[in-house]
Amino acid sequence: MRVPLLDLQEQLKGIRSEILDGITELLDSTGYILGPQVETLEQRIAGYCQARHGIGVSSGTDALLASLMALGVGPGDFVLTTPYTFIATLGGILRLGARPVFADIDPISYNIAPEQVAAILADPVWAGKIKVILPVHLYGQCADMERISALAADYRIPIVEDAAQAIGASCPMHENGKIVWRRAGSMGVAGCFSFFPSKNLGGIGDAGMIIVNDDDLAERIRIIRVHGGAPKYHHAVLGGNFRLDPIQAVALNVKFPHLPDWHRARRKNAALYYELLAESGLTGEAVTPPAALYANDAALEVDEPDYHIYNQFVIRCHRRDELKQYLQQADIGCEIYYPIPLHKQGCLQGLDPNNPSFPEAEKAALETLVLPIYPELSREMIHFVVEKIVEFYRR
Repeated sequence: MRVPLLDLQEQLKGIRSEILDGITELLDSTGYILGPQVETLEQRIAGYCQARHGIGVSSGTDALLASLMALGVGPGDFVLTTPYTFIATLGGILRLGARPVFADIDPISYNIAPEQVAAILADPVWAGKIKVILPVHLYGQCADMERISALAADYRIPIVEDAAQAIGASCPMHENGKIVWRRAGSMGVAGCFSFFPSKNLGGIGDAGMIIVNDDDLAERIRIIRVHGGAPKYHHAVLGGNFRLDPIQAVALNVKFPHLPDWHRARRKNAALYYELLAESGLTGEAVTPPAALYANDAALEVDEPDYHIYNQFVIRCHRRDELKQYLQQADIGCEIYYPIPLHKQGCLQGLDPNNPSFPEAEKAALETLVLPIYPELSREMIHFVVEKIVEFYRR
């Protein structure tokens, strides 16, 4: 049985004609830069993510870059972030001449660990030097934003959320004596999303979005998005060509109403993985499934379904590389995400003479494996994946 890591053909079947109709309408309009399709998507994403403004941009990478530019990040500045994420998180920092300061990850969620953030902010070496805190909501689950937000407020440092993998994911925040669920991207001064095709809400190419609540910051980002021109041909600031392509907005507007159903299907698939892995007897021995941090916390009275949107289903496993090869030989798609943590990437070598180590990030890079989780995955496929995992460890 073939089980791909992702199958966008299955997703396309029910919406292909609607996307093509929208593209034809756009083509005939000759309005190929920004325009009503982009504006509609911006309003939809902002509302969905509990924010005032949505600014469509060319990619999730450019969403991060434009947000940091709007906050004045530049040479000599430091940005506090995680070493365990995609290179795009680091790229915007380095392009602006700033430097990353890494805090190690929580071994359960793989997100930046608040206690590590607290230790760095309390260190006199970094007093007054951290310009932005940039947490990443990895694999579809929010970082511990309540604790990180409290630290940011104490030290008066803005937060830019890298929510590229987490549109719709929520986490609990205590506000006015009660628990309120906040969606990814809405808890910092800016939230950055990617609509890369493999995301839960994916375009037909590169695309991204920044959500913002502050009117002035939103306007600065909009100006930066169009080369810094305000009005046209008048450039008080230097921006970039970061516009969201309307052909991407067409596809995303068609897909957007399906997002809650796709989230539910991913959670259903994850639940079956949890069940089958538990029945296998491998959990706690050879395989550790991902932790849905708020799923079973009765104290939170969880009725918010999207505490985890499972952009990826990541297991921690013994003999990871051998298991990957075994599954691929059985025609099962699987992948190693982030085999080299950011602090070990070649583009950073020589920048920090102290050669820092982040043991939890390094361990995750050696032990984690991504399994198929896309919405159209069948029960039979999931059973087959788990059967092959059991077969590998029991042979």
